[in-house]
Amino acid sequence: MQASNHRLRDMEQHHPLLPHAGHTASNRTLWFIQDSCGMVCATMTWFLVLYAEFVVNFVMLLPAKSFWYTLLNGATFNSLAVLALASHLRTMLTDPGAVPKGNATKEYMESLQLKPGEVIYKCPKCCSIKPERAHHCSICKRCIRKMDHHCPWVNNCVGEKNQRYFVLFTMYISLISAHALGLSGMHFFTCIKAQWNECSEFSPGVSVLLLIFLCLEAVLFLTFTTVMFGTQIHSICNDETEIERLKNEKPTWERRMRWDGMKSVFGGPPSLLWCNPFTGLRLRRLLLLTHSRRAGSEFSV
Repeated sequence: MQASNHRLRDMEQHHPLLPHAGHTASNRTLWFIQDSCGMVCATMTWFLVLYAEFVVNFVMLLPAKSFWYTLLNGATFNSLAVLALASHLRTMLTDPGAVPKGNATKEYMESLQLKPGEVIYKCPKCCSIKPERAHHCSICKRCIRKMDHHCPWVNNCVGEKNQRYFVLFTMYISLISAHALGLSGMHFFTCIKAQWNECSEFSPGVSVLLLIFLCLEAVLFLTFTTVMFGTQIHSICNDETEIERLKNEKPTWERRMRWDGMKSVFGGPPSLLWCNPFTGLRLRRLLLLTHSRRAGSEFSV
């Protein structure tokens, strides 16, 4: 089974004229899933992060009397927010590891030169040869390599090629949530000791409502993303996706444990580049998005 999967991957990489393989290898460096629920959730994510930016900057930091307090906290919070949104975009617009659609043809299977006893599986939903550890996503309408789960908040599957960005997204969201809670506590404490009118350019009632909503948002986001971050790190270190864990699938592959699993997902030895969502990003790819063509349930380049 492992030999047939390695051969399948090699065929996809070195034979671009196979059905849909060229589309996968060269035409779909960026993609976007056209799912109404996912697009609404992704838009809400951006709105809530930008709302937090507004409250932190205009309600708490800019009216503060200490220049260094405003500068240090503003630089930290806004930098983390930019990294969070960049990680969100990379997760949403990166192919998670889609298997070429419709490649389960007689000619293609003959080209694999399978040995007697070797078994390959065909997905009846997308008519593709399903590699080991791939699962079909009913929303993406594709089989995804090492599919962990489909997340509506990033409007994409979390799989082999974009799990790194999803982990960074959860980490940075949890950090800015914790930071926002700390700043809110400091602001409440300061304003209770002084006059509320001196703490913000907004009226006391408006300021309190904005801060209460920010605190509720921060608590929910901090709880959710911290749990997701821990779950993802645990899955990576044990080389087991969430689907495989829920289905209690026995591993038939050679597991990459702990640091080997982390290196496989984040690429290379531990370094600060692991925390950089811009790694490997090319401006040309973003410019090509304007010339993208429509293909099934995703836009692709």
